[in-house]
Amino acid sequence: MIRVLIVDDSAFVRKILKNELLKYDDIEVIGEAADPYAAREIIAENKPDVITLDIEMPRMDGITFLEKLMKYYPIPVIIVSSVTAQNRDLILKAMNLGAIEVINKTGSQYSLPDTIRLIKAIKNASLINIEKMNYTAEVNHDSNIIKAQKTDLHYKSDNYQASIQNVPALQTTDKLIAIGASTGGTKALEIVLAGLPPDVPAVLVVQHMPEGFTESFARRLDSICCLRVKEAADGDYLVSGTVFIAPGNKHMVLARSGARYYIKIKDGPHVHHQKPSVDVLFHSVARNAGPNAVGVILTGMGADGAYGMLEMHDSGSYNIAQDEQSSVVFGMPKEAIKLGAADEITALDKIAGKIVKAVEKIKH
Repeated sequence: MIRVLIVDDSAFVRKILKNELLKYDDIEVIGEAADPYAAREIIAENKPDVITLDIEMPRMDGITFLEKLMKYYPIPVIIVSSVTAQNRDLILKAMNLGAIEVINKTGSQYSLPDTIRLIKAIKNASLINIEKMNYTAEVNHDSNIIKAQKTDLHYKSDNYQASIQNVPALQTTDKLIAIGASTGGTKALEIVLAGLPPDVPAVLVVQHMPEGFTESFARRLDSICCLRVKEAADGDYLVSGTVFIAPGNKHMVLARSGARYYIKIKDGPHVHHQKPSVDVLFHSVARNAGPNAVGVILTGMGADGAYGMLEMHDSGSYNIAQDEQSSVVFGMPKEAIKLGAADEITALDKIAGKIVKAVEKIKH
């Protein structure tokens, strides 16, 4: 049985959520709380397996509660909240603190979420070793590489506000790095990207994330590492030292115009229940970059990216998979490894160095 605690200030939302969860034989609602103080008492008496948590609540907001919870009593948390322009940065902060997933309430804070997606998220969260989340946080905080990179922010261009499509062709590169991640990936990406030097080839990233969050996520990454980070736009040319984050609810594809790589952002069906999909990106990288690419697959639930990475491998790319010990969820890397798509398997805090070495080995 998956034991769930519902934390929401709306009695109506709590009642409906409870009724929906009780339809499943493998889920038990052990309690309901109108605010974090009431939740704290329930957690102390009967530790749940998963918590659903609203952001906007009386007495203590959900972010403050989540921060304290992850520090003293870590439990998998799913944010169930109305996503607005005003609270997107707060919800992104919740993901950085360790929230497993964000389920949007359609409409106001008293509206209901997509219950089918919520059930899937609860079942996935119950399989996660939350201590791995704390591991990535510790690496992120203590890494000497990251501390060194943070002092090198002068590498960032003051003129980056100019359109990236206006950058001269001489600044593009025929090498590139493609990275895919899902559950636990927001912290993992911070560690990997902050460990890369400012002159690396362009980096294309697919992180499974809802629509509306990827721009804020890109801004956060841009503020903590020496690379330029932006949400990818249709037609962007690849430029060295720049990271392109696939926008939520769109697929990102690598395309080629002569010797120059550029990005296509397009709609389409979900792949492995995901949009953006890592597989979609990796397949396009295999076909357009082949041996000029380095592929990386990080922590995540499911199998998205495995077959795309295999095609990259078969086309001559060098591929790196995160190991089980440092993965929050050893799903996506495991599936890629099972197919023989990974050339190397390594811990999270060593991946940046492995990428640099792999790029150096690519022949000009």
